Amino acid sequence: MIYFVFLMLMCFIMGLVAVASNPAPYFAAFGLVMSAAVGCGLLASHGVSFLSLVLFLIYLGGMLVVFVYSAALTAEPHPESWLDWSVLINVFMYALGVSVAAGYFCGGWSMMSWLGVDESNGLSLWRGDLIGTSLMYSSGVVLLILAGWVLLLTLFVVLELIRGLSRGALRVV
Repeated sequence: MIYFVFLMLMCFIMGLVAVASNPAPYFAAFGLVMSAAVGCGLLASHGVSFLSLVLFLIYLGGMLVVFVYSAALTAEPHPESWLDWSVLINVFMYALGVSVAAGYFCGGWSMMSWLGVDESNGLSLWRGDLIGTSLMYSSGVVLLILAGWVLLLTLFVVLELIRGLSRGALRVV
């Protein structure tokens, strides 16, 4: 199980590098979907299956629609592909940065700390992810409303930036 989680973590990092290194939004969409799917798989492997399913459905239902709409507004006639030199240099630099950071920070980690929610709780009547979901809606309602407000503000900022050639912050001079 540890090797499977390690493989999923590597796929997650590869998806994030794919999003960060490619300036064309068409090719970065694959990295976003891969990162979301692998991140939810990581949560499910740790015993948080309900929350990972909710996160995956909300992400694909909401944020990916905004991303596709933004990509449609910024259509490029000749987008850069994965084999362009600028994209390959960005991939190499991001991968090198992640490798250096992993080598620096991984010294104190133990393989036994990768336990799931159900394995660390012992014999319990309630699952850990269901308790967390109920606490999120009862005690964390202020942070939940704040997160919704930030997402709405982000939507308006992105749509204002890519509004068109005649108005908005990004235009051809």
